[in-house]
Amino acid sequence: MEFPFDVDALLPERITVLDQHLRPPARRPGTTTPARVDLQQQIMTIVDELGKASAKAQHLPAPITSASRMQSNRHVMYVLKDTSARPAGKGAIIGFLKVGYKKLFVLDDREAHNEVEPLCILDFYIHESVQRHGHGRELFQYMLQKERVEPHQLAIDRPSQKLLKFLNKHYNLETTVPQVNNFVIFEGFFAHQHPPARKLPPKRAEGDIKPYSSSDREWGLPQGW
Repeated sequence: MEFPFDVDALLPERITVLDQHLRPPARRPGTTTPARVDLQQQIMTIVDELGKASAKAQHLPAPITSASRMQSNRHVMYVLKDTSARPAGKGAIIGFLKVGYKKLFVLDDREAHNEVEPLCILDFYIHESVQRHGHGRELFQYMLQKERVEPHQLAIDRPSQKLLKFLNKHYNLETTVPQVNNFVIFEGFFAHQHPPARKLPPKRAEGDIKPYSSSDREWGLPQGW
């Protein structure tokens, strides 16, 4: 995905980590910034356009990732840049992965209710023109190392079949723990929670299990990455 400004200069590294502040990363020594260029606005443009592309890939009515959403939540966005030579000389973006910690109420393998706050996969997209080249795994692996988390510790909201196959192929995640909400967790999730999951009293028969998380969940994962 290309932009009308210099992506290579804006994002010096192969993978850039953005938080709610959406600040441009430190620039390499010797590089110059064109006068009157709002670098943060360029970052926001990248986030917005990636969010639109992700929404289109999963046929959503509206993007679930945007600059405004990033600024209002403590999410982290990993942006993967194409470091190969580009005709225009401005670089391009391959895709992104967005994660964040959420308070969830989930069931364990004994169907007991647990209050947990795991790292959640919130959005994952690789541009259609460069899929099946290992970029998704590169980005996912970088996130795991940066966040110091194992794949089985993650919670995923409404994952596509494509993502489930990805996790099975690269991380041997296959057996899920059935839930009554939109989240998917895998076998081993409760054995490695830090801090340990807090078990809740049994629900009354007529009670609904809610909320699914501490905030309304209105998004799923993109199909194309």
